[in-house]
Amino acid sequence: MNISIVTKPHDRLAAALSDEMAGVDRLIRQRMHSDHAPRIPEITAHLVGAGGKRLRPMLTLAAAKLSGYQGDHHIGLATAVEFIHTATLLHDDVVDESEKRRGRPTANLLWDNKSSVLVGDYLFSRSFQLMVETGSLRVLEILSNASATISEGEVLQMTAATDLKTNEEVYLQVARGKTAALFSAATEAGGVIAGAAEPQVRALFDYGDALGIAFQIADDLLDYQGDSSATGKNVGDDFRERKLTLPVIKAVAKATDEEYAFWQRTIEKGQQQDGDLDRALALMAKYDTLTATRLDAEAWAQKAQAALTTLPDHELRTMLHDLAAYVVSRLS
Repeated sequence: MNISIVTKPHDRLAAALSDEMAGVDRLIRQRMHSDHAPRIPEITAHLVGAGGKRLRPMLTLAAAKLSGYQGDHHIGLATAVEFIHTATLLHDDVVDESEKRRGRPTANLLWDNKSSVLVGDYLFSRSFQLMVETGSLRVLEILSNASATISEGEVLQMTAATDLKTNEEVYLQVARGKTAALFSAATEAGGVIAGAAEPQVRALFDYGDALGIAFQIADDLLDYQGDSSATGKNVGDDFRERKLTLPVIKAVAKATDEEYAFWQRTIEKGQQQDGDLDRALALMAKYDTLTATRLDAEAWAQKAQAALTTLPDHELRTMLHDLAAYVVSRLS
């Protein structure tokens, strides 16, 4: 795969969709307002104002425009997707007891857990109002199913993250729940609102699903070999937080009895000592699991690109193709 890309494709997407994204930003400000509970816009503005690529709403807008959509319901749909994503971030930070998000203190740290959970619930409710306004029962079905899958994935991760019996199949279930479910719903819903033919809607779903999985695998790999200044995370944070991600799952699958006991102590029991991260990295190097994980991410990115081949020839299709390559280019 050619992953040498000069301009970041999500920046090109943002430029191509600037008018629509301005509409999404206006709608976000309108719908996060509350006359009765000022804490809602305070917390939402804190998280929304922290930046982020707004990739998921851009995927919805791109899928709709690529499918020839001429209306304006895709603006509300993209806003609903962003609200779902923001709500899950608020809830995740409470569950993970996080203190930083995008380099800033988390809402649960600045306010409290109760406020973060309730404002997340508010944003979920707002997202469903926006879905209903599109007048499409199928769009409502797609995004409500994605919301359920996201919640299911988070609960699955709670039990699977520290269980050494977790295999690659379970990991993919978690990755779909955490990331790919909303990616695929964003692209699929964009095609549906545009009235695209079923094969095109399926291709958009397949693209979002594969892109989301590639994105999650790459993110997990960057935890062990990324640049802290670029990722905002310290190398080995997932290990310290006892998160069983793909590079470790692959190492556990090949472990000797002594190595398995090491993983039991550090991941399952959480009894970590100085030097354990270095040994974990050495075991991953022994079995070359970082390379194997990168190849998996590249394979999913290629699946995403392959899904685009049946879609109309359009500059946005080229950008989506490049976006899939960019996701894994971060690993080189």
